[in-house]
Amino acid sequence: MTEIRKYLEDKKEEMIAFLGELIAVRSVQESAEEGYPFGRNSAKALEIMLDKCKDFGFSVENVDNYAGSADFNDCEAALGILSHLDVVPEGSGWTSDPYVLKRENGILTGRGTIDDKGPAVASLFAMRALKELNIPLKKGVRLIFGTNEENGGDDIEHYRKNHTLPPMVFTPDGEYPVINGEKGMLRIYFSAELSEKMEIQAGEVINAVPMACSVKNDSSATLYEGKSAHASTPEKGENAITKFLADYSGSSVSLNGLKQIFQHGDVEGSSIFGENSQNFTCVLSLLKTVEKFEKTYIEGGIDVRFPFGHTKEEVQKIICGKLEAVGITVDSVMAVNPHYTDENSDFVQSLLRVYEQVTGEKGCCITIGGGTYVHDIEGGVAFGAEYEGGSGNMHGADEFITEESLLLNAEIMAETIKAICG
Repeated sequence: MTEIRKYLEDKKEEMIAFLGELIAVRSVQESAEEGYPFGRNSAKALEIMLDKCKDFGFSVENVDNYAGSADFNDCEAALGILSHLDVVPEGSGWTSDPYVLKRENGILTGRGTIDDKGPAVASLFAMRALKELNIPLKKGVRLIFGTNEENGGDDIEHYRKNHTLPPMVFTPDGEYPVINGEKGMLRIYFSAELSEKMEIQAGEVINAVPMACSVKNDSSATLYEGKSAHASTPEKGENAITKFLADYSGSSVSLNGLKQIFQHGDVEGSSIFGENSQNFTCVLSLLKTVEKFEKTYIEGGIDVRFPFGHTKEEVQKIICGKLEAVGITVDSVMAVNPHYTDENSDFVQSLLRVYEQVTGEKGCCITIGGGTYVHDIEGGVAFGAEYEGGSGNMHGADEFITEESLLLNAEIMAETIKAICG
């Protein structure tokens, strides 16, 4: 056992207790208030983290409650570790309170344990280990904590207005070994008039497969149940909205239009993109009715992920054309192109060497459908916190991280800082 691993083992109870403090804060995006751009709870989670960083002797900065940072020493930061303290809504299906850390048989359950509060805690204790073990660093390392990753990344955009990111940045917001490629993404919001009287409520966030769809009219109320999953891996879930549409037999032009292009079980969007849909994902993730001007309208959201070889302009033109052809109005689109970092860079190769050294497993680079926190950061990669093929029920009920994974993440991050900055 290395001295770093032994230190972390000795601090395990403290790590878990602190994770519990963060889990207790429901840091879901709320309405903005003066001084609180994403609501008071997101700011509270950031305050708790920065206070702990300060307690451990690190220099901290709160950037207008958008994001915060902690620096190891006075040297210019060569490495940045970027994690986030905001979470998606809890949804339903939990077997315990999502905001009370449950500890059972080596498993820690709660909203944010794997995405991304657990990894954020691991990064802090990794840096603390190096400091208290008096392991010298010739270069600086900075922990950066954001509060809006789940809803667009305005936190890091604001941070970068007056702060330069370190030249090397990784985020423990994905999986091991190293994610150096990420698909492009579109988030499309739409609306249309509904020609019959009914109430629909489905989906909570645009980047998750909806697990329930409630439909009410004058004569009945029906709940369509599905299974939640991250929008980048919709094959792991079942879409409750398309389940409803498959069963729908009414006269609404807008609902029949959605039924035509979003077929239940079609997770690639083949009805939209045709033969080009290979390696695409397409999720109708939000749908609800609203009353406006004495008329009923539907409003909804769609999450699309697309591979290299396609551009956001090309994909947007195709899907928006399909929607408009069936009477759906596109209200807004957020789009980003695919992200890629050279796997042969010294930075990536250093990460792979540390991963192999600590785990004994072969390191390699992978491409994913999900967009991580570094999607818009040139040269950035995701490094952890899940293990390839593993699951922490990210964005789902009973989200978890194992105690061993929490420790191993901290060990890998400490060894990475040592290798790059020592």
